Amino acid sequence: MRYENFSFCKSLAGHDKDCIYIIIKEEKNYVYVVDGKYKTLESPKRKNKKHIEWISSIYNVSDIGSDNLRNEDIRKAIKLYKKN
Repeated sequence: MRYENFSFCKSLAGHDKDCIYIIIKEEKNYVYVVDGKYKTLESPKRKNKKHIEWISSIYNVSDIGSDNLRNEDIRKAIKLYKKN
């Protein structure tokens, strides 16, 4: 699967409260999020939209140096986001 843009979000509820994720897919009431470590591109976590805080930053995949997004790229992007 090819990804071009993605958004960050913060979990507001559940055992993963305050975790930073990247949204890879959006449905009516749910989003699918990944962190590259525990929740990978192969098995994303489904979260209710009510239980996340959208972070307005949208990054292009080329900003982290990859055309085809990998779990390593997800971890790198989250790490860079947390530094800022």
